[in-house]
Amino acid sequence: MRYALEMKGITKEFPGVKALDNVQLNVKKGEIHALCGENGAGKSTLIKILSGLYPSGSYEGECLIHGKPQSFSSIRDAETAGIAIIYQELALVSEMTVAENIVLGAEPSRKGVIDWDQVTHDVQRWLAEVGLKNINPQEKIRNLGVGQQQLVEIAKALSKKAEILLLDEPTASLTDSEVEILMGILQELRKRGVTCLYISHKLNEVFRIADTITVLRDGQTVSTRPTSQMTEDQVIAQMVGRELTDRFPKSKRSPGEVLLSVQDYSVYEPGTKSKKVDRISFEIRKGEILGIAGLMGAGRTELVTSLFGGYPGKSDGEVWMDGKNIRIQSPKDAIRLGIALVTENRKETGLILGMDIRQNLSLAHLDRLHRGGVLQENEEVSLAEQYSQELRVKAPSLETVVGTLSGGNQQKVVIGKWLMTQPRLLILDEPTRGIDVGAKYEIYQIMNRLAEKGISIVMVSSELPEILGMSDRILVMHEGRFTAELSHEEATQENIMYAATGGQ
Repeated sequence: MRYALEMKGITKEFPGVKALDNVQLNVKKGEIHALCGENGAGKSTLIKILSGLYPSGSYEGECLIHGKPQSFSSIRDAETAGIAIIYQELALVSEMTVAENIVLGAEPSRKGVIDWDQVTHDVQRWLAEVGLKNINPQEKIRNLGVGQQQLVEIAKALSKKAEILLLDEPTASLTDSEVEILMGILQELRKRGVTCLYISHKLNEVFRIADTITVLRDGQTVSTRPTSQMTEDQVIAQMVGRELTDRFPKSKRSPGEVLLSVQDYSVYEPGTKSKKVDRISFEIRKGEILGIAGLMGAGRTELVTSLFGGYPGKSDGEVWMDGKNIRIQSPKDAIRLGIALVTENRKETGLILGMDIRQNLSLAHLDRLHRGGVLQENEEVSLAEQYSQELRVKAPSLETVVGTLSGGNQQKVVIGKWLMTQPRLLILDEPTRGIDVGAKYEIYQIMNRLAEKGISIVMVSSELPEILGMSDRILVMHEGRFTAELSHEEATQENIMYAATGGQ
């Protein structure tokens, strides 16, 4: 059988680690082929080889497109061979327009001059294909939401008329309605004979859309089988090398007295009188995991960021901690009070990617690591080693640059950074976004251990199974207000979604 894409004996090494070890991958023409594995299993490295980001000569093995050996020296070479890629991290230029981004590098021209009429005509067609027909092609990318930007990225890939489409976590930032649009696009591409290699940690999506699943573990190919012959539990077992009998580890904890009380609290959009959060009240108890659910745009992130002192818009209302009225005007105030926030975007607001693990872990604790204006490096190293070991961060050393770590290990570093401050209240905004089931399980175990020690946890999550599996109590937000408060026993996906869409 001649495959659309073949990878034979692919081995790729970085200093101190073998990312890929004799990987084999065969993808049929016109199929949607899912690539599953834990963070660090080698999926993104494989994609970067296919896209030309890692050129021939930097790895061992052979790539064939429609049976012909390929040697890519650049991304342009891969595009010429009919490959387009949609990265997990958006690759758009924020100050350029939607149209400019879509045609960038392939602008239609007449006598050396860009034909903008043709650009507008083509771009409108591609935007319509991804459900963005109401978006102005002249709108700047920075004015679009993250989900819309992801769909523009997909439109850009479609514009290249690729025969092979590589999708790396394409739904990580999409709403449910946008995911539906993407699923429809992929089904249409399959009918046209376009081959798709699909990476996602969301196994429900994989089993919905993929024809075949290949599992990687520790840089090696574990199996390739038709989706119809696999179950989610089998895929998970192959990914992590063991069976996870329960994706949400059980914990014995008894929430105590109230730690934080929020009363008639409102948060305003920066520079306006428009409310993102509208006169809400709630409490969080010591040793409790409080889940906050809701659809994108409900005001969840604005609420927790404001409580941490990091939201640019003003707020009013009252916040009480240990029975005392407090006022938090900056993250420094929050840290001093024992409040920590793991933000939803670790790469932009959680980490400094060019710094190493040790430096990132100690960032929020630096005030306590200085004596007379001098950093106590021995103490810093000792604490960094302690938290790195406790959280099982997989890296050659503490001097490993954080930007080179897998998503799951990056998230552990973010959590470790805040645990070093010894918080009493830990706020987690989308704590497991973009990480695999094995790393998720470890983070859930960390949450349970902290709650058992009496630390209060507020968890914002868009994943209903996570909210249901980990929360002692659940608050549901809709348009800036809480529409339901549910105990662990009362909560179901159905009644959470009912409240999230405005039902009382």
